[in-house]
Amino acid sequence: MVTRRSTHASHARPSGSSKRRANRRNAASAKGALYAGGEGANGRGGHVGNVAGLGGPADAGSARRGTPSVGNVAGLGSASGVGGPHRRASGAGRFRSATSPTPRAASARPSARTSSRGPAHGSPPSGGVRVPTPSGGEVLLTRRHFLYGALGIGALAAAGAGGTVIAQQMGSASDDDVAVLEVPKSAVTAVIASDAFAEVDFAERMQLASTCELPYGSLVWANDDEIAACLLPGETGKPLTQVALLSLSSGSYATVLERAVGSDEGFEVYDVRATSSGLVWTEADILDGVWRIYTARSDGSSLGTPTLVDEGNADWETPAIAAVGNRAFWQVLPKADGAKRTEDSLLKRATMGATDVEVAWTSHGRMASAPYGLEDSLVITPRADTGSVHYQLTHLDAASGEALDTLVLPSSMKPLEAGYGATGFTFAFDGAYQYGDGIADLGTYLPAATVTDGGYSAAPWVRFDRSPSAAPAWCGSFFMVKSTSAVCGVDLDAREWFAFDVESGADTYGEYLASTGIRDTVVTFSNIDDKPVNANPRKCCLVRVWTPTA
Repeated sequence: MVTRRSTHASHARPSGSSKRRANRRNAASAKGALYAGGEGANGRGGHVGNVAGLGGPADAGSARRGTPSVGNVAGLGSASGVGGPHRRASGAGRFRSATSPTPRAASARPSARTSSRGPAHGSPPSGGVRVPTPSGGEVLLTRRHFLYGALGIGALAAAGAGGTVIAQQMGSASDDDVAVLEVPKSAVTAVIASDAFAEVDFAERMQLASTCELPYGSLVWANDDEIAACLLPGETGKPLTQVALLSLSSGSYATVLERAVGSDEGFEVYDVRATSSGLVWTEADILDGVWRIYTARSDGSSLGTPTLVDEGNADWETPAIAAVGNRAFWQVLPKADGAKRTEDSLLKRATMGATDVEVAWTSHGRMASAPYGLEDSLVITPRADTGSVHYQLTHLDAASGEALDTLVLPSSMKPLEAGYGATGFTFAFDGAYQYGDGIADLGTYLPAATVTDGGYSAAPWVRFDRSPSAAPAWCGSFFMVKSTSAVCGVDLDAREWFAFDVESGADTYGEYLASTGIRDTVVTFSNIDDKPVNANPRKCCLVRVWTPTA
């Protein structure tokens, strides 16, 4: 049975709008008002890159090597998957009706900088935006995960606790009878460090199909052949953001949501995904940790009536979202240090613009990474049905909810990102492990040849040996990955790789990969603030749509 609307039977309702407004006034008087792109009366939009963390400090390290960074706690395969008691995990519940809300942090934009011709390991720190909290503290919005503030005020405590949990997990041996991925070092080839792959000029392999200039500070997500979802900065900082749809063929865009549905209550739009069928987006009042999930039908240039499909309070992390065909998906996770920390984590879904909310998957433990949208399926990373901590990469059919493919990682190995492509599962680690043999190092992994019948341990593997900061994608025969500053492509058959150039004046993350899934095009973007000596200044978000040359 499908519920028409989440009833919140077991969750505290968000606080009233009057209480939230009072909290906001108190916070503003103590530390200054919440702002976007600049503090003070003259602060304007065009700087959502700052609120989004595009230009904030890079992650200093991984939770696997010490105290986790703010970015790691904030989301996208972060330390959100750790912390709190880890109970015995489940496989799945097929679609069932959802009667209560629950969530996790939304995906964001990050990365460190390197030469466009060859990504490097490190990244220099830089500033971020500090948002005052009602308790008198501050929340730092960094480049890596701009929705850190939307996690609620308790996220700082989770940051301090994450490293201890990791150590406890890694210190306990697994006695579970479960088949996990086992890859010898001899079966893994590093793209950059080895001589097995030759670097080629990107212009010999890829060509521009279209370009578009969005307001500076915009963010872009593409999981569709026709359109991309864009989060644009507000011109005055109120609203903080607006939602637009970008045509990948023409390079034109239309604003379809000028402000949050709950803007009068202090809500702002913080995350969005779209297909040609509709949109799913997150609204949050970050000062109180209150969030809502909306969906709507769309024709690519306008929006239907928004439908509220879920909402929750500070006991639950702000959901990560995905759009697949005419369906919206979102993950609901209890706050790692919150009162609901022992509750199940859920993947929910609904038809765009409808109230047919269902639970697609149940994990008796925290999921590791954000859902990854493909054309008609998605990838999630729930806890496997084991007593110790194992994450199971799970490829789900979006319509039926059936598992199409699964892969269990070794004990306590936690992917930052997980996806699916032409050869099977792909996953990324943002830190190295002292165990795991061939898959113990930092980087993005994928089978070098198509895997059948679950034979991942017997397959040869490739590792893109640079720090990951975005989910990978496929464009034709090219495996696309975000490196430190450049977006790179790898041709597994030709044993070649290339790096797109990075525009002059680009922000510290360089060029960012907006695409997920398997597509005929790949979408990248960069926020540029260029002030050349003998030419006109340029300040915009440049979106580029690429296709293979042959």
